[in-house]
This record gives sequence, structure tokens and C-alpha cells, in this order.
Amino acid sequence: MTSAVGSHQIVVGVDAENPASPALAWAADEAVRRGLPLRLVHAVPPSSRDARGFDEGQYRTAMHEAGEAALGEARLAVEERYSGLDVSIVLADGQPGQVLCRRAANAEMIVLGSRGLSRVEELLSTYSVTVPVTAQASCPVVVVRGVEHVVQDPPYIVVGVDGSPGSVAAIDHAFDAAARRGAELRAVWVWQAPTILPIDKATAVREIQRQLHAATAGRTALYPDVRLTHEVVTGHPVEQLAAASEHALALVVGRRGRGGFTGLRLGSVPHGLLHRALCPIVTVPADTE
Repeated sequence: MTSAVGSHQIVVGVDAENPASPALAWAADEAVRRGLPLRLVHAVPPSSRDARGFDEGQYRTAMHEAGEAALGEARLAVEERYSGLDVSIVLADGQPGQVLCRRAANAEMIVLGSRGLSRVEELLSTYSVTVPVTAQASCPVVVVRGVEHVVQDPPYIVVGVDGSPGSVAAIDHAFDAAARRGAELRAVWVWQAPTILPIDKATAVREIQRQLHAATAGRTALYPDVRLTHEVVTGHPVEQLAAASEHALALVVGRRGRGGFTGLRLGSVPHGLLHRALCPIVTVPADTE
């Protein structure tokens, strides 16, 4: 099966160590929900070894063979799940993060699994993709961490709101995702009370509630079947949003960071949630980026 070149599609990164991953299943389900083709991508990075006796050609042949095998296994798993889904494969040379980011131009979203690397390992590992792709891709990026996630009934999606341009884009994405799944939507604004300046908490919370309702205004007319609730909670955004994600279908947040370095562009809250969220996390770039 092949998909048209340049068409919008769901792109999923395929790991040679775990081709038929939960991320692959999630991506296939999303492709069916959206009526889009699914593109399976595996990247072969350049060798980091420069030792005497090391055969670069032999290394690349072995890595390409492993990549082809992984893509074949992944495609078979998808076709067994959805026999009519339009599936294509891409085996590319280059750093995995860069290869996947280049695919974002024609992607509705990119779906990734997680190897559970620490922040230091993410920065140093050649194979790290979750942070660089989430930070740089021009489309929403979904990170699916594992299969142990339990969804609550009725199902719901959580969207983190903070008034930034990134959260505006996240709200739009979350409404659309909830409508496609027949799920409820919980809009959550996490307020960190200042520790130095005196402030009236009740007044501050009322103002944040007003801003939260204003941020989501107008969408219910476009998505009348989506039940929306508003929540203002106090605490650290990463901790509170991670707690809210425990039984959610997905947690949607906006990307608000700036700068050229991998982690800095992502922003501290989405970066922290990549390690702490208890459900798939969707990071949405601001429309102005």
C-alpha cells in the first residue's frame, strides 16, 4: 500500500527495538479516525564511531537491514489491525529527530513512542527523538508512553490552558480530538501562587476563572456535542496536569518556548510532562510559530 506524495498524513516513528509499539497502534487508530494515510518512518543515524578497524559500510548495511525488518514488522501489525488502511514506509538516513521533523511539513501529526530516557540521556543520545521533535516540528506531536494506561468512563481529554498563543492552538486541537472520540473535555488552568508578593487568592482565582472561560469561548458552538468543564487548580503545572492526565484519553498542551536549543524551544511544562504524564501527551505549536 502506498500513500500519495505530499498528501496530509499521520507520521509515526518506528523503533527497531519495538516496531509494533503502543505508539504504532495509537497512530493507526488516529489515521482511521481522520481518514488519512499512515506513514511509517525509520531513520538510520550516522555512526558515532571513529575507531581503527571499524567498517562503516558493514555498519550501515546492518542498520539498514534492521530498519527494513522493523518497518516490515510494523506495517504487518498495522495491516492486521486495519486491513484497508493506506500505509507506506520510509527508510531514511540521518539523525532520527531531524528526519522526522522534515516529515512534519506534510503531516497532520507525528506520533512517537518513548524510551523512558532521562533528561540527560535525551540530550546526549543519538537516538533521542521525543524532545527534539516535540520542540521543533511544525505540526502537533503525540508521545505515547506505554500500554498500562487506564481510561475513565465516560472518556475525557484534558487540555492545559495558560492564556498563551500555544494554549489557544491546544484548545482548538483538544476540541477537535474530543469531538472525534465522543469524549468530554476538561480545560485546566494551573495557578502558581506567588511566594513573595502578597495577593488575595480568592480574587486571583476568580480572575483566572474568567480568563479560562474567555479562552474557551466560542468553541462550544462549533462542537455542540463536546461537554466542556473548566477547572482552576493551584500548584505546579507539571504536577497538577500530570495528575489530571491519569485516566484521560490524552493530555493536550501548547508549545510556548523560544530559542534554538532543543529543550528550550519546547518550554518547561511540556518538557516536564513528557516524563510525568500518565496518558498520551499531545504538544501543539502556536499558530504564530
